[in-house]
Amino acid sequence: MKHIHYLNKISPKGTELWTEDYAVADDLAAADALLVRSANMHEMELPENLLAVARAGAGVNNIPLTSCADQGIVVFNTPGANANSVMELALCGMLLACRDIVGGINWVKSIRESPDVAKLVEKGKSQFAGHEIRGKKLGIFGLGAIGGPLANRARKLGMDVYGCDPHISVEAAWHLDRHVQRVKTREEVFAIADIITLHVPLMDATRHMIDAEALSKMKDGVIILNFARDALVDDDAMAEALASGKVAKYVTDFPNPKTANMPGCIAIPHLGASTEESEDNCARMAVRQVMDYLENGNIVNSVNYPNCDMGICTKAGRVCILHKNVPNMLSRFTTIVAEDGINISDLLNRSRGDYAYTMLDLDSPSSPEFIDDLKKIDGVIRVRVIK
Repeated sequence: MKHIHYLNKISPKGTELWTEDYAVADDLAAADALLVRSANMHEMELPENLLAVARAGAGVNNIPLTSCADQGIVVFNTPGANANSVMELALCGMLLACRDIVGGINWVKSIRESPDVAKLVEKGKSQFAGHEIRGKKLGIFGLGAIGGPLANRARKLGMDVYGCDPHISVEAAWHLDRHVQRVKTREEVFAIADIITLHVPLMDATRHMIDAEALSKMKDGVIILNFARDALVDDDAMAEALASGKVAKYVTDFPNPKTANMPGCIAIPHLGASTEESEDNCARMAVRQVMDYLENGNIVNSVNYPNCDMGICTKAGRVCILHKNVPNMLSRFTTIVAEDGINISDLLNRSRGDYAYTMLDLDSPSSPEFIDDLKKIDGVIRVRVIK
């Protein structure tokens, strides 16, 4: 029996996928795997027996990836499962910013007690006049699971779309509308776009990518959308740009003490992935990935170990080794296999940064002595006997 612990509420559309071989563990110490959404795990002490963590969502800032890797805990996320939800909200954000819909709604609330509310609306509505998005130039940073579909939708709405993504995958590129124009540098987007939307991960190269210098290169009255990560934008620089009129509106899905009180900022309470469909999709993907790893040793959509997939084992045995990415590891494994008189029918080895993963399908079952010999190799973090 395998035990699963939940740090957050997980959609039943996902948890109903567990088979009779799985049980919910109320105590983290008894868990083979845990599922998480937003809970902060950085100060948690994880048990030695924990094998996997699955984030029902894309972002993993709340999970200590390196310390998990050092313990042989594979961390999964669910890229693309909530993409449509975020994409739709980004479209909504464009309309909110271009039409001052929020300002208009708040104004109507302020006059709702007046018996002449209808007349007041007709007289005062011009103060909330905006502009259409059709014909506007949209600059998109990141053309992945969210940015790519957003580019296609924007094209259908009549926008001129400029995409900047030096790391775009071949698959993502194939799905782009042929009229989406490729832009090689951030500066080109800054110079041409009427609306800029961010769909890139947070890393050293993207932290505060929208700062005072970047803002100075943009058109006056530009609209900026951030549905990716809070720290992509320098809040102090944004406040100054809004006050000066350089930026017409800033739409963010990550309110904080600064943006929540920033004139000209539309702060949405982190609703990007908050749809029933998105939560269901993320839960399903997370559960399936955990089951595949626990039952077959396959790693799909990990963020701290390399992806490795050998399907269902049809041989007599399967052993999976989580280890440091150092020279000669594979030869050490095969030497021990040979010394034990075991034949390898199939082998897969992949690396990711400082860590690596090796899957061995064997023509005969592995002995406890064989597994102990593997564990004794310097650099081996964890050995799992799948079959």
